[in-house]
Amino acid sequence: MINRKSREEIKLMRHAGHIVALVHQKMKEVVEPGISTKELDNIAMKIIKENRAIPTFLGYSGFPACICTSINEQVVHGIPSEKVTVKEGDIISIDVGATYRGLVGDSAWSYAVGNVSDDIKRLMEATEKSLYAGIDKMRPGNTLNDISGAIEDVAVEYGYGIVRQYGGHGVGHTMHEEPFLYNYRVGDHTLIKSNYAIAIEPMLNIGGDDVEVASDEWTVSTVDKKPSAHFEHTVVATDDGPQIMTKLME
Repeated sequence: MINRKSREEIKLMRHAGHIVALVHQKMKEVVEPGISTKELDNIAMKIIKENRAIPTFLGYSGFPACICTSINEQVVHGIPSEKVTVKEGDIISIDVGATYRGLVGDSAWSYAVGNVSDDIKRLMEATEKSLYAGIDKMRPGNTLNDISGAIEDVAVEYGYGIVRQYGGHGVGHTMHEEPFLYNYRVGDHTLIKSNYAIAIEPMLNIGGDDVEVASDEWTVSTVDKKPSAHFEHTVVATDDGPQIMTKLME
């Protein structure tokens, strides 16, 4: 069952999303060659706690950190570590969740580390473009398939693989609610209604679609070891159009 959010729930989700956006604002400043993923995690934890929120990911199904840090061929769910530092030319996806007064904001962004190749720039451009193409379809009267198809069309335009085992999801009182949102067409004609909240999150690969889970039982990487990018916003469908929750409040 997909739960429609009340005005008060949306207000709290927007606040949670603002906190997530504060983390990403800081990540943009501090991601540079030599910083460890554990240091990034510590910075995110400090911001979330200073804003009287709870790091949603920490302890979620046993996940041991506040953020997910996934580098190069790693797609999602990378675990921060003092032993892992980013290098010039890397791409790193940072996924952040914050829970404020019981409501969740969830957003991921991919960052270039220093100067990156034209291939990485193009991958990031395409994945971000596919995110906003999907967001544009998050309107009452459209279907989940409309969102999925918009994402798929951008991936096809650029010739990229689409991660098929993972996708977007409803979000609200918990990080994962109904529905599951594929990043390619599957014929899901579930109607979008006003005040539905979904985390839209395309993951595109320079190579093929296939991914695998590492021995740590968390980190997901491309099988062909080619780079992947990941962009995500929490979005609420309204009669006035899609509203992004995970951005800085004015």
